[in-house]
Amino acid sequence: MTDVVVSAEGLRKSYGTTPVLEGVDLTLHRGEVLALLGPNGAGKTTTVKILSTLLPFDGGTATVAGFDVARDAAQVRRAISLTGQQVALDLKQTGLENLTMIARLSRIPRRQVRARVAELLAGVGLADVADRRVATYSGGMRRRLDLAAGLVARPQVLFLDEPTTGLDPRSRRDLWELVREVVAGGTSLFLTTQYLEEADELADRIALIDGGRVAAEGTADELKRRVGEARVELELATPADALRVRSALRVRSALLAGDPSTLSGAQRAVALPGPDNVVGGDGVSGAQRAAVLPGPDSAEEEKLVGLPTDGSLAHVRELLARVEATGVVPTSWKLREPTLDDVFLTLTGHAATTHEDQEKAA
Repeated sequence: MTDVVVSAEGLRKSYGTTPVLEGVDLTLHRGEVLALLGPNGAGKTTTVKILSTLLPFDGGTATVAGFDVARDAAQVRRAISLTGQQVALDLKQTGLENLTMIARLSRIPRRQVRARVAELLAGVGLADVADRRVATYSGGMRRRLDLAAGLVARPQVLFLDEPTTGLDPRSRRDLWELVREVVAGGTSLFLTTQYLEEADELADRIALIDGGRVAAEGTADELKRRVGEARVELELATPADALRVRSALRVRSALLAGDPSTLSGAQRAVALPGPDNVVGGDGVSGAQRAAVLPGPDSAEEEKLVGLPTDGSLAHVRELLARVEATGVVPTSWKLREPTLDDVFLTLTGHAATTHEDQEKAA
């Protein structure tokens, strides 16, 4: 028996002459969290709508819980639940009344409804306010109740479409804890988000989507390794000092294939010395991989220099000693690990956290 609960191959969708999905391939395994990460307009919500049978698609194949999304929509719907970007609650009813109504609509046996609703209200921390009208709930409380509503029928697969959009940081983290508990209970989770930290915190695997295509997929650590290792990030007193450090270190080692000066802005890469002169298939050597560094987008960014490192204390000390040998003293330095935003920037040429309001139709 396969452990794949959601599968999409070559998924395509256009609105009129505007392509939204252009060959999306995705897989969700039983008991895991897959995060579909991308900016507004990337096609996240369109993907969820298709997989949850709410939207027809133009090409490719999709299965959920072993059922074909196009041919077996009724069976798919019995196996899933969807929590969308907007809460689907009756604000005039109480929390208790909302969940009771959904339980009856979900054909939960009448004798089990009360216990199931009480269990869910306690699980999302709303038992004490169960008799209050939802209109009096805060945004975070409504989100928690909406999540509970999605769990009433114990779905095999739960789709969460940007569930924490608009929540304050504390409410967002509270919801993350609830999501972890849901997954621990055996539910497979398909999550869409534009928040890098959310994907990093919750997902077993992450699919980066941009322009209707999956740019990369893997665990957070696997994706981060694609853009190099950690780096020591230096701030110098002046752009001239930064140039002096770059020039001195570049003379001692040329690890980049190509001329770094041809790159601009946040995409500028700096070649740095390292303990290994063997160049790998990606054009750099060992742990001393080319770092994606700030370029001359602003005077402040011109003062920054990044030194790729394996992260060990010995190597950090070695790099700082090499900088000191140039006669330049940094005003500050820090060890910076690669982020998902670095990954997205490297693979697509722009950040994942844009906020253009483009996905209303997507």
